[in-house]
Amino acid sequence: MCAAALVAAASVLTAAGSATAAPLLCLASERQIFAPAGTINDPVGELLACRLVTLKEVPGNISMTAYQVRYVSTDLRGKKIPVTGTVAVPSAAWTKGGSRPTVAFHPGTLGSGSQCAFSKQLAGAYQDMYEGEQIASFLKAGYAVAATDGVGYVDGSVHTYMIGQNAGHALLDLVRASRKIPFGSLRADGAVGISGYSEGGAASLWAAQVAASYAPELKVVGAAAGGVPGDLKVTAAKLNGGLFAGFLADAVVGLHEAYPDLPFDALLNDRGRQAVADVKSKCLLGTLAAFAGQKVENFTTAKYSLEQLYALTDPAGNSWGQAVDAQKLGVGIGGPTSAATWKIGFPTFQYRGVFEEVIPVSTQEETRRLYCDAGIPTRFKNDYAGEHLTTDALARHDVTAWLGDRFTGRPVSDNC
Repeated sequence: MCAAALVAAASVLTAAGSATAAPLLCLASERQIFAPAGTINDPVGELLACRLVTLKEVPGNISMTAYQVRYVSTDLRGKKIPVTGTVAVPSAAWTKGGSRPTVAFHPGTLGSGSQCAFSKQLAGAYQDMYEGEQIASFLKAGYAVAATDGVGYVDGSVHTYMIGQNAGHALLDLVRASRKIPFGSLRADGAVGISGYSEGGAASLWAAQVAASYAPELKVVGAAAGGVPGDLKVTAAKLNGGLFAGFLADAVVGLHEAYPDLPFDALLNDRGRQAVADVKSKCLLGTLAAFAGQKVENFTTAKYSLEQLYALTDPAGNSWGQAVDAQKLGVGIGGPTSAATWKIGFPTFQYRGVFEEVIPVSTQEETRRLYCDAGIPTRFKNDYAGEHLTTDALARHDVTAWLGDRFTGRPVSDNC
């Protein structure tokens, strides 16, 4: 086949939503990566499209090969959906035995606007992303990184912020897809570590919870999760009316996207309709600025409180409260031989800062307790001398080292 024909064929196979197999080459455009969802017939974890990128927002001049990708995942109801993300592989050879391990990474909150997608920001379309140093830490240690954007950044979609199973599936399916990159070096037997902070911390633990049932073939050896909003009702009560109410606004819109039958549009007043538009168009700092000090009561015609909203139901009798409770971490978990809904056969590292001001300390402590009570070996560190955002950076080297110990099979030290 001539070169022109090969390129043409590869371009066809990278067309978003129409592929029937992994692309021959990574020749997709950014537009194809983020194309609207469409109908997907490909298997879960399939690579739909990829393009070579330079990660301009990862510091350190690390030699690597990086890709922006589109792949198949599923939502909480099992529907196939396209998700986007980044795969980066260090150029330096892996010399510590076996196949190169991969860190499945979910970023902290970046905002729900389409321009906020982590993979776009890493590749140079910077908004207010803050996780470049964490990606660099993993790459310097020799690990490949599979960093999902999370569900809902393709055109015409909305980020399903804080929807646990969506986030967990997206993380695990990107690892699967990373091993299908044309001429890629990642192998099916490579160990997998999971990592994230804040929104990413919740995603990390959800990936840990669903891994055995959703992706049993993956060799997951540990999950690191910091600043975890383990109980969204506890977190919402703190956020409502505070400086960080923008996170609550993101969560309400994300829940509506995931549970569209719950009453929503008819409840909104003019401010509420503008609030939804703001969430869907802004990134992190813009959202926080737009909602600082605001309460959910301000955005509905009946001035519903959180508790009143939780009681509202859809035509089938399912409530907002039930949808929120379904995202709670540590419920129904157990060891690999237990009868639990979510079986976890590897340890976790959970952490927070001393001066945490965003996520209630009580829910982080409870999540740790639930994991310990379920017999999951858990290392907990709660003395980082930082508040919410700076603790992410302060814990960076510990997270990298802890995952490194899991990759090399060192004994687990927990402090349950």
